[in-house]
Amino acid sequence: MESEERKNAYAEAGVDIEAGNRFVDMIRPIVKKTHTPGVMTDIGGFAGVYSLNVQNLKKPVLVSSTDGVGTKLKVAFMLDKHDTVGIDLVAMCVNDIVVQGATPLFFLDYISMGKLKTERAIDIVKGIAAGCEEARCSLIGGETAEMPGFYHGNEYDLAGFVVGLADNEELLDGAEIAVGHKIIGIGSSGLHSNGYSLVRKIFFDGLKMSVHDHVEDFGRTLGEELLEPTRIYARAISNLRRDFRIYGISHITGGGLIDNPPRILPSRCKAVIDRSAWTPHPIFHYIQRAGRIPDHDMMLTFNNGLGMLIVVSEEETDDILVRLKAMGETAYCVGTIEPRDAGEDPVRFMG
Repeated sequence: MESEERKNAYAEAGVDIEAGNRFVDMIRPIVKKTHTPGVMTDIGGFAGVYSLNVQNLKKPVLVSSTDGVGTKLKVAFMLDKHDTVGIDLVAMCVNDIVVQGATPLFFLDYISMGKLKTERAIDIVKGIAAGCEEARCSLIGGETAEMPGFYHGNEYDLAGFVVGLADNEELLDGAEIAVGHKIIGIGSSGLHSNGYSLVRKIFFDGLKMSVHDHVEDFGRTLGEELLEPTRIYARAISNLRRDFRIYGISHITGGGLIDNPPRILPSRCKAVIDRSAWTPHPIFHYIQRAGRIPDHDMMLTFNNGLGMLIVVSEEETDDILVRLKAMGETAYCVGTIEPRDAGEDPVRFMG
């Protein structure tokens, strides 16, 4: 009787334990579809357990990353559409470890909302599961927290955590990048999950647009364009590394094309990027024009149509471009590695 009273008291405070338990039961088959042979536990326990297969690795190391979706979630709230932001969550984490040379193993999520809306939460998990299947990693657990009074209305927040496996001798750190190497850019699917505070200010505060407005430049509504999921590059990178020598990879995320390439460049090298080598999505031209944003700020804030930069030898460039096209990726040779003088910027744009 006492436990029943406590349970009811907690529910009256805004946290429904029984609803949370039902939610776990409902998402169990969705999560199960992502599981690979390494998964040793079902969801609902205190922790997820994963068995490592390191027999073929000389010096196995774990590579991890965590991220969120940012204010892109505000667009999901506006549209009341929640089945794609989970893909963004997985992508932002997974893309950060594949550039290090890691293979994603498993993923954990954190979903917090004022009150558990079961259908909405299931949609979120469906997106996370879809992202995990695309990345070939297992969703082995997570946390769904009800936090009454913490979020406004139907808002929620997401965080993701991924762990991958690599051989220490095959980690990619850019140390062997050299003058004469070529830079291949793999196309993004659009904005991905960066710059949305500025994007929302331009479209909703400045232009007074609605997510339901059809934009001729995009060929669809503004909301559909802004919710386009972040591209996951795990399969493409894995395929390339099997047959080609990759010297370094940069995920073009927050910081854009200015701050991200220097993360992998040796001090003696600079990346010279030809802006005429690819055509950015219409959304980038639209944002720059509507917001009167200088070129430098565009390059610092957005991916501008390139989700990944890969540094390769000149000899293998054409073959890699052919391979990427065969995998359904849009790719371009966008630049070259050149000598860098002391005090010179690590990235220079031309074209």
